Amino acid sequence: MRLFRSADSMGIALSRLAGLALLLVLLGLRVADPLFLSSIRNQGFDILQRIHPRPASQQPIKIVDIDEKSLELVGQWPWPRSEVARLIDRLTAMGAVVVGFDVVFAEPDRLSPDRIAEDNPGLPEQARADLLALPSNEEVLAESLRRSRVIVGETSARVEDQTLAGRETPIPEVPFATLGADPTPFLLKFPHLVQNLPVISEAATGRGLFTVEPDPDGIFRRIPLVMMVEERVRLGLSAEMLRIATGGQAFAIKTGSAGIESIVVGGVNVPTDGSGRVWPWFNASSRDRYVSAGSVMSGEAAPESIAGQLVVIGTSAVGLEDFRATPVANFMPGVEIHAQIIENMLTKEFLYRPAYAIGMELVITLVLGLIIIWLVPKIGASYSFFAAATVLGVVAAGVLWAFFSQRTLLDATFPGGTLAAVFMLMATANYMREEQQRRQIRSAFGQYLSPALVDRLADHPEQLVLGGETRELTLLFTDVRGFTTISESFKSNPQGLTRLMNHFLTALSKAILDRDGTIDKYMGDAIMAFWNAPVDLPDHAMRACRAALDMVRQAEAVNARRREEVAQSPGEVMHEIKIGVGINSGECVVGNMGSDMRFDYTALGDTVNLASRLEGQSKPYGVTIILGDNTAVAVADALAVLEIDLIRVKGKNEPERIHTLLGVEDMAADQRFKALKDANRRLLDGYRAQQWDAAEAAIGEMRDLSSGLEVNIGGYLALYESRVAFFRADPPGDGWDGVYTAASK
Repeated sequence: MRLFRSADSMGIALSRLAGLALLLVLLGLRVADPLFLSSIRNQGFDILQRIHPRPASQQPIKIVDIDEKSLELVGQWPWPRSEVARLIDRLTAMGAVVVGFDVVFAEPDRLSPDRIAEDNPGLPEQARADLLALPSNEEVLAESLRRSRVIVGETSARVEDQTLAGRETPIPEVPFATLGADPTPFLLKFPHLVQNLPVISEAATGRGLFTVEPDPDGIFRRIPLVMMVEERVRLGLSAEMLRIATGGQAFAIKTGSAGIESIVVGGVNVPTDGSGRVWPWFNASSRDRYVSAGSVMSGEAAPESIAGQLVVIGTSAVGLEDFRATPVANFMPGVEIHAQIIENMLTKEFLYRPAYAIGMELVITLVLGLIIIWLVPKIGASYSFFAAATVLGVVAAGVLWAFFSQRTLLDATFPGGTLAAVFMLMATANYMREEQQRRQIRSAFGQYLSPALVDRLADHPEQLVLGGETRELTLLFTDVRGFTTISESFKSNPQGLTRLMNHFLTALSKAILDRDGTIDKYMGDAIMAFWNAPVDLPDHAMRACRAALDMVRQAEAVNARRREEVAQSPGEVMHEIKIGVGINSGECVVGNMGSDMRFDYTALGDTVNLASRLEGQSKPYGVTIILGDNTAVAVADALAVLEIDLIRVKGKNEPERIHTLLGVEDMAADQRFKALKDANRRLLDGYRAQQWDAAEAAIGEMRDLSSGLEVNIGGYLALYESRVAFFRADPPGDGWDGVYTAASK
């Protein structure tokens, strides 16, 4: 129906505009990247790491752990620098390749001999002199550092610190090369450096920053390998340990248009984000990485546990509170993060978040969003959910494939969330539009279609291919015989007539709707109905015929109730309500007919006119139901149908073979009806051959048979008796074709 299609097209256009607007707004939000979006994205990356953590592997990394056992053995932290020196000497003797400190020695040791002498002025002069003659703990530690390859830890200060600003300890340069543009504009920058005491820093083989920064949610996901501190380029602790372990050569920084791409250190190309941070591929914290510092100092640790290892010294003691949240663990000792970064570098198993990822994710979101916006309004709810699930599945599969096979971090949360939001908007708009369409369909068809058909149209509005469509229909016309006489009897009680006819027409309408017919209109005491529009009904002729038989039964039921009512109302006259029904099948034009201001859903065509004429002939032929030939052919094998004439109805030149419908399958299968049908055939053959005796004999036989079948064809037989008598007296002649020309409608 053009009206519904026009409204639906408008609704689709509006929903698509709304979907496009939402998609563009969300894409703009992603470009702005507020904190909550980045947090959700990072949590998505965490899920990937928890699903597939880095496989455990044996790498030459050991954490010498200042644990609870070590504190119990040596004492509270910080230990005297002389004890730290003893630990370094033990590790060197056990064969450590390089030792890195995840701690900084920024303040003088309060337990150094010279500090003890200064802090205790009441000591005897000899004792004071003896203490001052001893080397300081810092000097002891420095001598130990010179005998080993040790990287001391440093950290950056995020804000201006006047106490740090007053120091003038020079920062040793670390040689590096640049591959590409100047990297310094892209690096993380810190104003000051928290250094070790000069005597310690100068004695160390290298210096590495153990600065790590959490994301806003407190989780450590990206660790800077290189950064700017006091306008100098510095390596992180892990990268510096690898550099020193591989010979202490220069490192390189590769840059591109989007910033830093990778760091080359110790012959390993480590991919980074644009600011020089790496995405460690974490695995679960493992005690296999740890050796207690106390066991090293006491000699309990086996030499092979340290030999050939890169050693990081840090703490897991609870009281020292050096714990960090990572994607795979809520609590991981900070020192283990550095150890895992070294493992990543040795195995070349870093995660990678390419610079083009944001652009690719935006393009994918835009393309898939446009597909959803275009597709969802065109398909049903179940298919749209399947399509949306497929689209989201493609996004998820792509992200998982990139992570599992390429170790590349792509964001599934923004594309998935955006596409889900767009789909929900489109699906909601679809639902609202379909509900509106259902209401329109129910409003337009609810009064003249069966509830089942209305529901079917509401669920499948695409079946409304209407508005002047040519299709085959079966038309039914019914009228009340003698309505004028009935009306006269109610002239003093017009309300009674209205109630009677409403009750009667309701019963007939129910018979039509129960057979899925469409009620075209009521015309006083008459009804016009049709089948096979607006919904396809392949057995439309059969449905119309069964509806006609139901209508006859409904009329008899109404008359029975009416007789009971009249019996209880003395003086009221009982008028039997009899109906005539005409049914015809054929091509018609069906749709909304009328003007722009008022229209009706109706059918037009010669088939309609003939059905109306057939109903008008039911009275002269003395039968209740008359079928056109197309209808009769469609149902004759199943229902009890008799041919009754060849007739040229008023207004038509071509004759029509007409039939009457007497009953359903049981009657059609009855041997008496078959005999009646054979007798009727002889009647019509004798009549058309002008064999009047044969025709009269067949009429007599049919009377006997019809009484046993309880079919009322007396009027029909009487009509042919009168015709035979007329033609006996006035034969039609040799040119007669047996066609009866109706004089009235």
